[in-house]
Amino acid sequence: MNRQPKIAVLLATYNGAEFLAQQLDSILQQTWSNLVIVIRDDGSTDNTGELIRAAARENPDRVCRVEVDGAHAGAKNNFSDLIEYVLEHKVQLGLERAYMMFSDQDDIWQPVKMERQARLMFQVEGSETDTPVLVHCDLHVVNAGLQPVADSFIRYQGLDARHNGFGQLLISNLITGCTMLINEALAEKAIPVPAGAIMHDWWLGLVAAAYGEIAFLPEPLVEYRQHENNALGAREHSPASLTDRELLRKIFYKPYTPLFVEVATQAETFLVRFHADLTYRQRVYLRMTMGLRSKFGHLQRILFRLLRLLPG
Repeated sequence: MNRQPKIAVLLATYNGAEFLAQQLDSILQQTWSNLVIVIRDDGSTDNTGELIRAAARENPDRVCRVEVDGAHAGAKNNFSDLIEYVLEHKVQLGLERAYMMFSDQDDIWQPVKMERQARLMFQVEGSETDTPVLVHCDLHVVNAGLQPVADSFIRYQGLDARHNGFGQLLISNLITGCTMLINEALAEKAIPVPAGAIMHDWWLGLVAAAYGEIAFLPEPLVEYRQHENNALGAREHSPASLTDRELLRKIFYKPYTPLFVEVATQAETFLVRFHADLTYRQRVYLRMTMGLRSKFGHLQRILFRLLRLLPG
């Protein structure tokens, strides 16, 4: 595909004035120039709103500000609303097909980010545009002043991007929202992001794994800024030793983990939403994952380790 189809960049903001201008500049300076940034502010109390209005005035064809009424909704709901907005206003935004990228408010994109990911998207899609596809990439981890922390977010977190099967994604999310590019088929299948989902990126990854394809670009294309106001962030992975005596203590005596309960709730939500369309194996995996709701920490951890052994 030689031409550049227009891509919508979804940007959800909340009190992000400190770094927002740098994020916007890095998007507007992409080598993939056919884009529109769709911004929805979530009730900021700093001057984020003024920065957005100024960007929309200066770039009326490339920045679309979504008006919001209501209380602070949080990042998950903000992005869910943005996906629905783009689908509903596809023609007005000038989109032939609703390809969407997701942006944080405080990072910096490499100039070729959109181009690299778009080319991979079209390669994976081929002529099958009805198949849900998600493309994501690696990131550089940097501090607030853009000084390097880690060359690879994936390695820093101890993740393996090859472990992107449905069963594996049920218990561990390896997709970072600000690296995602999704196609219209995935957006249509996944929305609305339900209350039982942990985060929008995890939910989109699960839907893509269940019904379509996930493609990973190992090139770090985002300067992923870590600072004191991050809603979510990168934490260095410390591998555990299976021979460590502490392992048994952690398995049998540590209190239950609330995150496992959230994972179980997300699995139940997925099962309820898509039950009729799931394979027998997918339904089994979901019901097993729902067992993580146990209030007994040792049972949670034993089940989690068993789930990690399942094929994708």
